Amino acid sequence: MLNTQHIMDIIPHRYPFLLVDKVLELEPGQRAVGEKLVTINEPFFQGHFPGHPIMPGVLIIEALAQVGAVAVLSMPEHKGKLVFFAGMDNVRLRAPVYPGAVLRLEVALEKLRRGIGRGNGTATVDGQVACAGTLLFAIAEQTAS
Repeated sequence: MLNTQHIMDIIPHRYPFLLVDKVLELEPGQRAVGEKLVTINEPFFQGHFPGHPIMPGVLIIEALAQVGAVAVLSMPEHKGKLVFFAGMDNVRLRAPVYPGAVLRLEVALEKLRRGIGRGNGTATVDGQVACAGTLLFAIAEQTAS
């Protein structure tokens, strides 16, 4: 299992945009399973929506992408690189995610060739699918800023 510190050693995301709390299963270059503990303290709940807090769908998709990035960047040949979200196909938001939920994030990499890849992701809460679809990504070297 990877805790938050281990995850931050692999991907560059930081608070408030690190959306994965732990990685439960990891097969570098193949798949990863992570969790996001959704709390009312998340900054996006202040405006989405007052009196009826729901995790924004785009952030559920981003959380899936971050779990996929862990699977890619944990490969020795991609250590220290960046993974950019490049698109999505057939993504559907199927159920709302509320504060108090444990969002389970599963990504299986399907294709990785010449720095471009594709993976299938599913986000669930208590076994119910909240979001599922195909994520596209590009791997790049980090450049000094």
